[in-house]
Amino acid sequence: MKHPLIAVLFALSACASAGDPQPLPGSLTYGGKVLRSPYRPGTVVKNTFLGDFGYRVFETYVVQPDGTLKLTSQSTGPDFLWQ
Repeated sequence: MKHPLIAVLFALSACASAGDPQPLPGSLTYGGKVLRSPYRPGTVVKNTFLGDFGYRVFETYVVQPDGTLKLTSQSTGPDFLWQ
């Protein structure tokens, strides 16, 4: 009975520590770059690039009121699924 409780606690702590996605090499904001967007605040900007090991990285940014981009979502998938 003790082991399932420990597993649940580890799972919950992993979910809580996920936090915001971090820019990867190839991201629009990687390396502390501050990019300004010509779009209105609140506009969603999508970026796709080839990451490590041939995986395609899909990113979603939102334009902030000062014109900078905030990374809000990041996912990866095999490159052959992307067209």
